[in-house]
Amino acid sequence: MNSYLIEPAPHIKSKITTQKIMLHVIISLMPAVVASTVIYGLRALLVVVICSSICVVSELLFEKITKRPRTINDLSAVVTGILLAFNLPPTIPLYMAIIGSVIAIVFVKNFFGGIGQNFANPAITARIILMLSFTSYMTTWVKPFYYTMSADAVSTATPLVAEETPGLFELFFARSGCIGECCTAALLLGGLYLIVMRIINPITPIAYIGTVALLTFAFGGDVTVQVLSGGLILGAFFMATDYATTPITTFGKVIFAIGCGLLTFLIRNFGTMPEGVSYSILIMNIITPFIDKLTVTHPFGAKKEVSK
Repeated sequence: MNSYLIEPAPHIKSKITTQKIMLHVIISLMPAVVASTVIYGLRALLVVVICSSICVVSELLFEKITKRPRTINDLSAVVTGILLAFNLPPTIPLYMAIIGSVIAIVFVKNFFGGIGQNFANPAITARIILMLSFTSYMTTWVKPFYYTMSADAVSTATPLVAEETPGLFELFFARSGCIGECCTAALLLGGLYLIVMRIINPITPIAYIGTVALLTFAFGGDVTVQVLSGGLILGAFFMATDYATTPITTFGKVIFAIGCGLLTFLIRNFGTMPEGVSYSILIMNIITPFIDKLTVTHPFGAKKEVSK
């Protein structure tokens, strides 16, 4: 007679680990790191290195003080640091980048239990806090290759608020904005890598970007500028796909992405600020538990609870 071992799900275990997933994400971000270094100079690379280093050190010190298990080897702190740097202007004072890194790791991530238990994306939340605290520094933009120009030719506006519509080449390869936004082509290359490696579900970026594009078209806006400007591509591929803060089911991911797209469109076109990607993703992060509850699948073979 055969004996069977009964255990709780999951019954099929994957060989891929958190470290491997984060390594793939880091690899996918490298084209944008290289592009931002070329476009904004070594100052941009310095911000990326500082944010990543401070995030790792902050996590290590927090876990040492609280006597929690060491988790820096999973590389999630490095990913958070890179994404935070990608959401900062290249000329931001370094002490602000350090403050943002500490906020992301200590207050947003580890105060809520660490990776997989944080309620919101750490990099996005830290970016918003810095935006509210140091608005002038967080909204000061420079032209691509500014480090080769004279001082009076450095400052500029992002394509979303520029008086003249930027060309397609500028939107794809070299535009003003945050460090991670400057080269759309590099972000798309990294996003494609994540899809091919099956790290992210393509339904999220497609639904997010598609919602913004359709609403912009319906209201007579410039679809190309709205899609290729600001942090939409960065947010859709690298932050709206975060495992811990987004829905589990495919249907839930669609709802999440459409919600992000709708909020981004509303903030950009009817709000007081030109960009709304960070705020949109944060708001949808907060309501993710409700989306999961709404879209949860019924386990095969499970019986409904008998009412007393």
